[in-house]
Amino acid sequence: MTTVHTPAQPEADPRVKAVFGDIRATRKTDFINNLWRSLAFDPALLESTWADVKRVMATPSQLDPLTKELIYIAVSIANNCGYCVHSHTAAARARGMTDAQHAELMAIVSLAAKTNHLATALQVEVDPVFDTSQRG
Repeated sequence: MTTVHTPAQPEADPRVKAVFGDIRATRKTDFINNLWRSLAFDPALLESTWADVKRVMATPSQLDPLTKELIYIAVSIANNCGYCVHSHTAAARARGMTDAQHAELMAIVSLAAKTNHLATALQVEVDPVFDTSQRG
C-alpha cells in the first residue's frame, strides 16, 4: 500500500501527462508502472525522477543496457527494494538476461554481501594500493 494518495486520473495534470507520454515514447509501450503512477502525486518529483532515469538508464553510454540493469538489480537487492528488484529483473530479461546470467549475478551479489560484512565486522584497513587518495 502506497504512503501517498495516487491520483485516480493522474494525466489530468498536464505535467504528469507530458511525463507519462515521454515514458511511453521512450520505452515504446503504453504501460505506465506503479512507481510512476505513485510519483504523480507530485508532478515536480515525477519530472525530476524521470529525467534522471531517462538520462542514466535510457541514454546510450559506456555501459550497455543489460549491464545497467544488472547493476540496478544488485543495488536494489542491497537497498532491499523488492519493487525495483522485480521491475529491473524484468527489464534485464527483456534485454536478454539468461537464467545462467541471473544465477551468476545472484552468486556475485551473495559473495559481495558476505565479504562486505566480513570486511566491515573485522574493520579491515584499506590497502594503500587501493586507496586512490594516496596517489599523486
